[in-house]
Amino acid sequence: MASNTLAAAADYDQLVLAIRQTVDEVIRPNAERIDREGVFPEENLQALADKGWNSLIIPAEYDGLGLDYTAFALAAEEIGKGCPSTSLIYVMHVGAAQTLVYYGSEDQKQRWLKPVRQGAIGTHSMSEKATGGHTWFNLSEAKRDGDDYILDLEKSFTTSGGHADFYVLQTRTPGAQQPTDLSYFIVDGKHPGISAGPWEALGVRGNQSGPLKLDHVRVPRADLLVGENRAIEIAFNGVDPLYLLGIGSAWIGVAAEALSIVVERVKKTVHRDFNRSLADYQVIRQQLANAKISLSALKPWQLALADKYNRYEAEGRPLGELWYEATEFKIHATEVANQVVSAAMDVTGGYGYKKGTIERLYRDVRAGLVLAPSNHLARELVGKELVGQPPELFKQGGE
Repeated sequence: MASNTLAAAADYDQLVLAIRQTVDEVIRPNAERIDREGVFPEENLQALADKGWNSLIIPAEYDGLGLDYTAFALAAEEIGKGCPSTSLIYVMHVGAAQTLVYYGSEDQKQRWLKPVRQGAIGTHSMSEKATGGHTWFNLSEAKRDGDDYILDLEKSFTTSGGHADFYVLQTRTPGAQQPTDLSYFIVDGKHPGISAGPWEALGVRGNQSGPLKLDHVRVPRADLLVGENRAIEIAFNGVDPLYLLGIGSAWIGVAAEALSIVVERVKKTVHRDFNRSLADYQVIRQQLANAKISLSALKPWQLALADKYNRYEAEGRPLGELWYEATEFKIHATEVANQVVSAAMDVTGGYGYKKGTIERLYRDVRAGLVLAPSNHLARELVGKELVGQPPELFKQGGE
């Protein structure tokens, strides 16, 4: 057992080094331009695809690498170090693709997963303006036309909107009775009836998470996922836990990048009046130490949680059993990341405040707090679970 563990650790180390090479050579050098111009990081994503990282946990029979959740968490972290926009797109893409791995028919897997190895990008499309962050509650509804469905609707935030090759999109279907009666459709991103609105945001400016409009988009029944009224079950037992692990891991990477930059800056910046570097000031060392301690404490949780995912899958247990712990991890990781980057901004003073990497990361990292489920809402759900109260997610007129 010990030798297997050591072998696995060595494999993960090699994986991290390989992904880091792609990040260093392609992703990080593009990050400033992506932010400045607000462009979708196509070159970054293709570089990931060229090495197989975008199909990391897709099984080998669908041209994926067939790796595990630990590999996914480490990959998301490394990509987060290079470009938070790219890491968010990556996490959403892996989640969408894995939804098809878990629940897609053989035909769906063949048609939608195999192109991923060449660079096809997937994403989820869930939220609607009328219900905000309550992504489990949609008011839109598909229409039936023979065996097909017609989608006339608008989603409020869709990562990779207008750029994804396929969307795993949720909406109601005719006859739906309860808010939980939501269905997943696989929607071809090249359909001419799809249009994406602008994404003008404080940070993660490359992920194109603006509104997505579908105008008379026909979806064949062959691209209904599992069956009608199954989306909530699918999300809870597979999609959400994976997404939460990925976002938390990516934001560990964002924080690690900021800390690395600021430590080098502190060591090299010398005040000539007293001939002392910033590293000579105790108050600065204390801030850096607090940031490092908080960040270091997250790593064991990240790896332990990913290992739980691996064990649950091997045992055939639903990942939904880990939903609350995954939510706690997302909350804590994104909040620690914000604390670390805030400290980096504070320590670097005017240098950090002007346009540049620290300023960009300070804007980017804020996104983690509001990514669904937003931390305020997520904390309320965890608290209700803790005291034995029902979440009341699906009660119209409730919280």
